[in-house]
Amino acid sequence: MTAPWTPEHEVDAAQAALLIAEQFPALAGQPVVPLATGWDNTVHLVGGQWVFRFPRREIALRLLVHETAVLPRLAGRLPLPIPRPEFLGTPSARFPWPFWGARLLPGVELADTGLPDDQRTHAAVDLGGFLRRLHDPALAVLIATVSPAGVAAAATTTPGDRSPEAGPAVVLPHDPMRRADPGVRGPMARERLAALSAAGLWQPDPAVFRLLDEAEPLGPPDGPPVLVHGDLHQRHLLLAGDGRAAGVIDWGDVCLADPAVDLSLAYGGFAGGARAALLAAYGPVPPERAARARVLAVHLSAVLAEYAHAENRAALLREALAGIGRAAR
Repeated sequence: MTAPWTPEHEVDAAQAALLIAEQFPALAGQPVVPLATGWDNTVHLVGGQWVFRFPRREIALRLLVHETAVLPRLAGRLPLPIPRPEFLGTPSARFPWPFWGARLLPGVELADTGLPDDQRTHAAVDLGGFLRRLHDPALAVLIATVSPAGVAAAATTTPGDRSPEAGPAVVLPHDPMRRADPGVRGPMARERLAALSAAGLWQPDPAVFRLLDEAEPLGPPDGPPVLVHGDLHQRHLLLAGDGRAAGVIDWGDVCLADPAVDLSLAYGGFAGGARAALLAAYGPVPPERAARARVLAVHLSAVLAEYAHAENRAALLREALAGIGRAAR
């Protein structure tokens, strides 16, 4: 079977350099080196200070529209750094899809830090405050409908740079992948866990299955949605060398949803005193919301583990497997 993260187009450093030089002459001649890959994007570092994201799969094009519309509107409104699109590339004969660039946010993915659970408190407090602001209902009202015109206005205007024409307003979807519904995510988690167990990567944990048994009957949430990152896991929180949170990246799944969608990282990425500190900074989380967040944390961690194993990413595999256990406790 083809892995779901298999690219349909993969831009290497040489092709990225040509595309960037062609559309953004101010960056021509800058060194281009691979930085990261994920399910949806290949990422290159340009000139040591610009990060360019090139879609790998057609499904990511819709996500690109959402993040490039939302991120400029969020700039300056959140207590942690987030990417701000400044170069917007258009489809061409060299590459059929749009792409974009932003200034590099320094930091290391939480998944790659190897930071022990008892040393994650500072990052947890930072993340709790960040999510409290992101989930402010007033912010959802402000951002729910955004126009790409805002992206064009925010783009870099140095000579040679250009932005695509402003299109129609972008209306953010409401939890399009049903991540806040344990009745959907629970069975998906069980399937991933069975595969991990069959591969000898994960020892079945009764606490995990008790969580799924108890939470799956909850069904979809019925409260008012808020603005959410949408795919917040251990790869998308950046940490600085001192263990503080340094930024939140990869906003392609930004949408309106129950806060549980983002709070999943509180349970998959943090435990013990660090999680308590995160939730104290965030505010009260009702038990049903916590259960939804935990189920999603199990599923996301299992997906990350499967991906990490296939891609030979040992640090990510260790973090993802640990996340499954954290989420159930």
